[in-house]
Amino acid sequence: MNTVRHRLARGFTLIELMITIAIIGILAAIAMFAYQDYIIRSQVAEGLSLVSGPQLALAEWQSSHPSFPNSGNPGNNTSLGLASPSSIAGNYVSSVSVENGGVIDLVYGNKANTAIAGAANKCVLSPITSSPGAIRWQAACGFPDRYLPQAWRP
Repeated sequence: MNTVRHRLARGFTLIELMITIAIIGILAAIAMFAYQDYIIRSQVAEGLSLVSGPQLALAEWQSSHPSFPNSGNPGNNTSLGLASPSSIAGNYVSSVSVENGGVIDLVYGNKANTAIAGAANKCVLSPITSSPGAIRWQAACGFPDRYLPQAWRP
């Protein structure tokens, strides 16, 4: 009887505890990587909402003009009735500007993760018209496609 009681009160061995800690460590490492990607994708998604105004302005421009603004007709924010590029900003987006040909430049900065921040990592949204009045936007960004919203992925 005494040996049975001694055996029950013994607890876990050192190897069992080390295996448990190793498994928790591996799961935590995987979770941190996935969570970091999730945070960056949510920061990129802010740009999706900030470009909706310039996209609408360009759609209105196209409805009354034969083509998108070009070098002969500067397509800057002011000619489209938009605020200055640095005024269209958020926590993670530092500026949104409309360039010649209806191209939208989206620069991430401010509090954005270093993986997407800076002018080298900007997103360029190019309009593609397939039929009159229909505009599809093609995104080219300086960071990996895994951070892009589904609507912007190639």
